[in-house]
Amino acid sequence: MTARTTKTYSAKPREVSRRWLLVDAQGQVLGRLAAEVAALLRGKHKAVYTPHVDTGDHVVVINAAGLVLTGNKAERTMRYRHSGYPGGLKEEPYGALLKRDPARAFRSAVKGMLPHNTLGRQMLRKLKVYAGAEHPHAAQHPEPYTPSGAK
Repeated sequence: MTARTTKTYSAKPREVSRRWLLVDAQGQVLGRLAAEVAALLRGKHKAVYTPHVDTGDHVVVINAAGLVLTGNKAERTMRYRHSGYPGGLKEEPYGALLKRDPARAFRSAVKGMLPHNTLGRQMLRKLKVYAGAEHPHAAQHPEPYTPSGAK
């Protein structure tokens, strides 16, 4: 038998260091930005990424009202919700939701890209989305983050 020389590193929750990132969504494509923010929330950009541990950073998204949808997704893509009662299925075009409540539209897109379990809900709590340029997280000194698809 040969001895193992290296061990696989597994991050522990108390060892994770978190940063605050500030993302400007003005003019960005909704789905592309949501995918990148979901990866930041999961911590996939870090060398210590561990799938079963929340290693991600806090993300503050501003100017969510400036998000755009490409093609005809604004009319054809629907967002569904159910009241829990028979016949309680509601549907709304994503474009209408983006006009009415851009923060909810972005949060919903990111939520669908995170794990659908307790860990995913814990990661989603680190996402703060605001329709305008103002945010109340100046005390955390968020670092500006430029998405890879930024213009």
